[in-house]
Amino acid sequence: MMTSDVVVGVKPTWKKIIDFPLVALVIAVLCLMLANLVAPMVIGFLAGLAGEPQITRERVQELLTGTYLIPAAIIEVIASVVIYKLVIRRLGDNPHDDLPLAGAVRDGGHGLLAGAVIFSIIVGIAALLGVYHITSGGDWSSFTYSLVAMGLMPGFREELLFRGVLFRFLEDFGGSWVALFLTSALFGLAHLGNDKATYFSSFAIAVEAGLLLGAVYMLTRSLWMAMGLHAAWNFTQGFIWDVNVSGFEADGIVTARLDGPVYLSGGGFGLEASVIALVCATALGLFYLRLAIRRGHLVQPWWVGRRIARDNVSVPSTAEA
Repeated sequence: MMTSDVVVGVKPTWKKIIDFPLVALVIAVLCLMLANLVAPMVIGFLAGLAGEPQITRERVQELLTGTYLIPAAIIEVIASVVIYKLVIRRLGDNPHDDLPLAGAVRDGGHGLLAGAVIFSIIVGIAALLGVYHITSGGDWSSFTYSLVAMGLMPGFREELLFRGVLFRFLEDFGGSWVALFLTSALFGLAHLGNDKATYFSSFAIAVEAGLLLGAVYMLTRSLWMAMGLHAAWNFTQGFIWDVNVSGFEADGIVTARLDGPVYLSGGGFGLEASVIALVCATALGLFYLRLAIRRGHLVQPWWVGRRIARDNVSVPSTAEA
């Protein structure tokens, strides 16, 4: 009688601990916090070399969104990508890279197009309902700020945190539905402190944007499309249509105003807090979510996956000679 044994690699205890989804989540968040310190430190150092008399925290923040906007953005992206590639993507029981080069242009382009189109549709409906009015032409003076500070960087920074870290590891622990609900709620709460924010605006952001961006991540299993959509959504509403971006005032290539009922105009927060955006963006999110489900991209909770894995464990096989 011959016996063939299945050799199973056993993780060391420390590796099991740091790969547990919630522990991995904490480590990943700390890594991103560390990466976000790099740009202020470098810009503060450069400003000192340039003869800046007082390098206070407030002054550094002014420089980050002013004179050193583009260098600061480049430094932040490089630092975040490096720490993501070296550490974050390797964490968890199912390590994977959400920033793969393959598909970056395709998915990023799809996201940019989707974000620009969906918000333009929202503005078009608002105009038809008599809520949005173009009063005069604008100018291009705010192009760089709108593109970088209101478009590309929020799209990169927020998606890396909310979908690349929070969604990923919450999904590894509680499954896709738990991750979608919790990250949407957290995304809405994160906007509650914005200027002119209301409880309804945060609810709207949670539902329309949280669902849409979460569904896009589930569908593509990368961050490129979500980042592109987020960036284009912000840039289009602010620079193209002169609509406040999540409560922040924007200057666009047109000068426009919103009036009428708050539930249609969104008030000072902007059209994101309107029923129009809530319906349109949520509908698109449900479309992407349906595609993700049809393609089998739903993830089971951690404990369900472990139980299935135990049930499928191979037992030693014997064969008679």
